[in-house]
Parts: sequence; C-alpha cells; structure tokens
Amino acid sequence: MDARLTHYRVGGTSRYITALVTAFEQLQPSHKLTLLQSRKTSERLSDCFESASVWTPPHHVLERAALSVELWRHRFDLLHSPDFIAPVRGARRHVITVHDLSFIHFPEYLTAASRRYYNGQIVASVRRADHILAVSQATKADLVDILDVPPEMITVQLHGVDEQFMPLKISCSQKTIQALDLPESYFLFVGTLEPRKNLVGLARAYRDLKLELPDAPKLVLAGRPGWHYEQLMADLHDVSLKDEIIFKREVVDSQLPALYNHAIALITPSFYEGFGLPALEAMACGTVPIVSHVASLPEVVGEVGLKVDPQDTATISAAMKQALTDSDWRKRQSEAALKRAARFRWVDSARTALDCYDDVLN
Repeated sequence: MDARLTHYRVGGTSRYITALVTAFEQLQPSHKLTLLQSRKTSERLSDCFESASVWTPPHHVLERAALSVELWRHRFDLLHSPDFIAPVRGARRHVITVHDLSFIHFPEYLTAASRRYYNGQIVASVRRADHILAVSQATKADLVDILDVPPEMITVQLHGVDEQFMPLKISCSQKTIQALDLPESYFLFVGTLEPRKNLVGLARAYRDLKLELPDAPKLVLAGRPGWHYEQLMADLHDVSLKDEIIFKREVVDSQLPALYNHAIALITPSFYEGFGLPALEAMACGTVPIVSHVASLPEVVGEVGLKVDPQDTATISAAMKQALTDSDWRKRQSEAALKRAARFRWVDSARTALDCYDDVLN
C-alpha cells in the first residue's frame, strides 16, 4: 500500500490510509503487506507490517515514472494506490482508490497547475488499474459516466468512522472547547476551506438566519486553507458578518469529537463531495447533519437530518432554523444519527479492500 501521503497531509486521503492500516491490523490478513512511506518519515505507520522507504514525493510531476523505478526491485504482486495516482509499473497488478472527480466537475475551483496535474493523471491511472475502489456509489457513477470505466471494474468501498467519535459527557469535552476558545454551542462546518465547499452560500444563509433570529449561536468554520483560499476569505468578508463567524484552522483530529458534540448541527453545503466524512463523524457523535442533496452526501446521511439545495441559501437557512428551534426534532434526529453511523465500520471497508486484492490476484 502506498502510504506516502500520510507524511505530507492530515485528514482526507491520509485518514483513509491510516484507518485502513489500523483495520488491517485487526483483521491480520494472510498476505505479506508492505507500507510505502516517505523517506522523510521518522515513525513507522504500523509495527504489524513491513515498511519500505521511498524517495519519490506524492504529486510530483514525474511521480508515476520515478516511483516505478523505485519499486522495480521489490517485485510486488499488487500495489494499492489510495491516492488514485498509480505508477506506470509498480507491481504485477494495480488497485487504485478514487475518492471523487471534483477536479473534473468544478475545474474553476482549482489552480491552473492543479487542473493540468489531476486531469492528466486520472485518465492514465484509470487505464492502468486492474481494479478501482470508489468510496461511494456517486463516485462510481462518475467514473462510469465521465471516464467510461466499465462498472464491473469498480467496487464501492464506503468509509468507516473511527471509534473516538461518540457522544461525550460535557465534563469530558469541556476542556477541549475551552482550549479552542469556543462558546458552549454553535453551528459547525468541518472541512477544507475552499470554494467547492460553498462556504459563501453558508455564510449568506447564516446571515439570513441572524436577521430573523438575532440571538442565534455563532457559526464555526473548522478546517485548513485549500485552493483559492485568499479569494474565499475576501468573499466571506463581503458578507459582512463581522465577529459572528469563528475560524478554527488548526483543529487536530483528537479535538474533533468534542467539536462535534457541542454543535447544534454539522452543516455540509458543498457543491460536490466524493463521500463527506465529517457528516458521518458528526452523526457518530449524535450531532444532526445538514447536507447538500447532491453527489454522495445523501448516501452517507440516509434519512437522518436535513438535505438542502446548495444553490438556494433559503433552504440552508430554513434547515438551520429548524435545527435550532425544534429541540424535540433534534433529539429524535440525534438518536437516528447514532444508529445510522453505526453501520459504517472501517473493518468492513478494510475487508472490502482485502477481498478486492484477492480477486485481482486470482
């Protein structure tokens, strides 16, 4: 498994990699598993599996060729590339994971260099792969419809939710909330701060809510800067909410359970998501999700919470109002959220991957 990205990033694909490795440790597969890690990494990702140090950094313009040269001596039977970019020839067989095709759906939200890189890599990687893991039915449909991948070449592998995400007693979460300098309750967004997440639309919906309910709690945006961050911040400034929006750019994974537990609702109004892990994590904490009715998000939340039109701020504002003012509804949804989240387990996701490896090798 190519685990180089875990040295460079947290969250997203890196979390997917580390969660699968942890689940593999529980399942103890019969295969000999080697984890490819960056030469810059000082810590092994797992003590249960072998580790191989590689020089090629992820997302380098010559990555596919350079990594092929590095891996030639290993003679791997199969290489799993969780970041979808497979080398030209890294093993006898190749499995890739495709998380989303947002760079094709919304090229305007990427830098020009990023557009060239991703668009150039995805076609070559899909053609090279012996099988593809897609993290949702929506992503599978995109692969079939946009890139003409045969459906039988794709297996849907849903994410799981880490055990740390659960309802917490106030006494257990209070210290984290105080350390983050947050109020006792708030509306919450978790994810990369970039235009695809529709944060300007969320801010406008929140402004409408404040006009109707001036005492409504603050809006917390937790996440690291992404593409076009400077323009996003300028657009958010133009919404003129002054101190009503709280930015938390350095929240670590261990703080997320407390963050979710104190939220009135988790709001994911994105224009597109390949999966939408924050919605699942929030549900595991008993927090009501408000999500866009597009792409994979309805797959994640099912009938829990509320689904909104990302293009219509009135629907987002109305959903926030319902979550804030209808405590009985929110309690019922909280119970439903816990039941829904319990269906998503990383050990099941890892078992899907192992079954895929066996099918490809056989």
